[in-house]
Amino acid sequence: MKEKTIDYVLRTTWLAVQKMYNEEASKFEATMATAFTLLSIDPKKGTPSTSLGPKMGMEATSLSRILKVLEGRNLIKRGPNPEDGRGVLIHLTELGLEKREESRQRVFTFNDKVKDEIDNEKLNHFYEVSGVILDLINDKKIF
Repeated sequence: MKEKTIDYVLRTTWLAVQKMYNEEASKFEATMATAFTLLSIDPKKGTPSTSLGPKMGMEATSLSRILKVLEGRNLIKRGPNPEDGRGVLIHLTELGLEKREESRQRVFTFNDKVKDEIDNEKLNHFYEVSGVILDLINDKKIF
């Protein structure tokens, strides 16, 4: 059998996780991207729109579309940023807080199931290896 490359394993695993979350989110007329956005917004203070994209690793155009959808579904509201007169804060509405909590519970369900199946030592190695890969990419040590 031919050896699988590291990026193949990462990609296929992530695509399976993404598909799983999208299937679950579709039961609530949502997507993984909209749920991830709700989870990335501070539920108490809101989040500046300019920091949301980098926090999520998304391009501004993709994020703008998601925010439009969330606003149209009354899950978020935009307001002025008191610390930066030019900036906008994204806040969750009551409905947005509910949907955020539902999303949060799904993430915990996934985490708990994986932790039940994989011992701590192996999980710690996974986190360590993932961190090294991320550092190699961020430090531009590959390309």
